[in-house]
Amino acid sequence: MGAGTEPDGSSRSDEEWERFLRESAAGAAEAPKEPSARAREVTKRLRAEPGRGVEGWRSYTPARPRRRTGWYVVGLLASLVLLVVALAPGRIVDLFADDDSPPLAAETARPTQAPPAEEAQRPTVEEPFRGSPAARWASGAAGITVPKAEAVGWMSAGEVEQALARSRDFLVASGLDRRVLRGEHPAAAIALINPHQKDVQDLLKTAFRTPTEQNDPLLLFSRFQPSDTHLVGDVVKTRGRLTYREGERGALQVTADVTFVYPVIRADAGDDEIVRTIVRRELVLSWDNPDKVITAPGTFSVVSYKYDVTNGGCGAPTGYFTPPFGTDRRADESGTEIDPYDRSAPVAQGASAGEKCGRATRS
Repeated sequence: MGAGTEPDGSSRSDEEWERFLRESAAGAAEAPKEPSARAREVTKRLRAEPGRGVEGWRSYTPARPRRRTGWYVVGLLASLVLLVVALAPGRIVDLFADDDSPPLAAETARPTQAPPAEEAQRPTVEEPFRGSPAARWASGAAGITVPKAEAVGWMSAGEVEQALARSRDFLVASGLDRRVLRGEHPAAAIALINPHQKDVQDLLKTAFRTPTEQNDPLLLFSRFQPSDTHLVGDVVKTRGRLTYREGERGALQVTADVTFVYPVIRADAGDDEIVRTIVRRELVLSWDNPDKVITAPGTFSVVSYKYDVTNGGCGAPTGYFTPPFGTDRRADESGTEIDPYDRSAPVAQGASAGEKCGRATRS
């Protein structure tokens, strides 16, 4: 290859070749330099290794600059959240409210204190128990704890188990049956009451026709007037338990202490105000020995009944709970203050008379 010939066979002019020699001799920065013998040897050895690519002996790939866009995005989102909190704090509380809180364990004994206060939140048709301790309670019959059955008095363990189940059936039929809650006659519940118990049968005969303080169906049954009030949704929250012991003449005496929470709304269309009527009942039922007491098979006698009610209406008995709405609600708040979710004390002797109506400290 001649001095003026390129590797591809083309020719350089004499002027270009002379300029190249001068620049090489002067050590120009852009003039190519011959690699050393050691560098050529290392390059040759690396090329001989299988599967390994070799960069130029003085090649260099600059590192890519790190992008910091992630931090900018995080900062922007944090700023937006702070802005929303400042403008609409209530919305943030609603958004992050723990609607999936685990349900409370079943109540097996009387609690020692009232449940803690909840974040004040307005109930809605979709969430009628929102902002209430009842939001974590079980629904319907599942909230009524039935203890393990053992033999008592004249009954075997199996008979006690059956009596406990029927006692809970009465609570379901009297306080959870949708037809009864809509004001229909509680025939299934009444069928479980001893037909030979004269005082209770007299109450039942008159209470539904002409209710009075002494003969009021609300003493045993939960009822709403459908022309005035509608239940919201299909769920009634409950919390309570059954206990039992041996009663008089070897009878099985069952005590029920249960709180029912009924979310209701005006029957008039277009009104979205929700009121929770809260009823706590304590019933003592006696499953008597038929050899000692006149009774019908599969029925119990009512030993006593007490109840507390808030947001259930005051004044003359009507045979129905009459939840107060709007201005009526403020006028109704004149009775003794009651925390309807506090189950740590025994049930007071409730009644439907106006002077004994309880005013809920929360609902």
